[in-house]
Amino acid sequence: MSIPEGYMQDAAGRLVLIEHVKPEHLLEDELVRSLAKEAEELNAALLKFRAKCFTEARAFLDVLHEKYGVKRGGDKGNFQLKAYDGSLRLLVSINDCVAFGPELQVAKELVDSCLKCWSNGANKNLSVIVNDAFDVGKEGKLRKDKIFGLLRHNIEDEEWQRAMQAISDSIRVDASREYVRFHKRSTIEGKWELVPLDMAKA
Repeated sequence: MSIPEGYMQDAAGRLVLIEHVKPEHLLEDELVRSLAKEAEELNAALLKFRAKCFTEARAFLDVLHEKYGVKRGGDKGNFQLKAYDGSLRLLVSINDCVAFGPELQVAKELVDSCLKCWSNGANKNLSVIVNDAFDVGKEGKLRKDKIFGLLRHNIEDEEWQRAMQAISDSIRVDASREYVRFHKRSTIEGKWELVPLDMAKA
């Protein structure tokens, strides 16, 4: 909807004559719009820079592969590049985002059955670990690291093994996310410090 000249639209979608808007509200509106415009420009520049990092870093890998007569096997895999003096490094990483399929519910029922069958005191601690793993966090998301932790328990029980197989079968690679990070250090043996590209961490 186009806003007629001399009017502003409020948060409820109503048209208000500019002369009826308080001066401080006009100033606030102008300030927010001005800074938001700069934020969008910075965001666009950051996206462009991110794409450039991936493109040029992988182009460098292509040069190395060509030198040794090896065909590069796609964009999967993590790698790092360093400045000659060791003071700077570029990390490129690809992380798979894991989700769980309906088999996880079957696994939970099998695990519950195991816990009911095991009555000795030594398994009370395991019961806490298991229930905590299948509990959802504050954001309603499963605790993936704790579910994966169950797979590390070497328990010789046929039903438990079926539960662990169900967990394994439930794992889905939902998507892959690419990350690029820069680090610097003041001395060769110094600690790597992240160069923050996130405004909240700068």
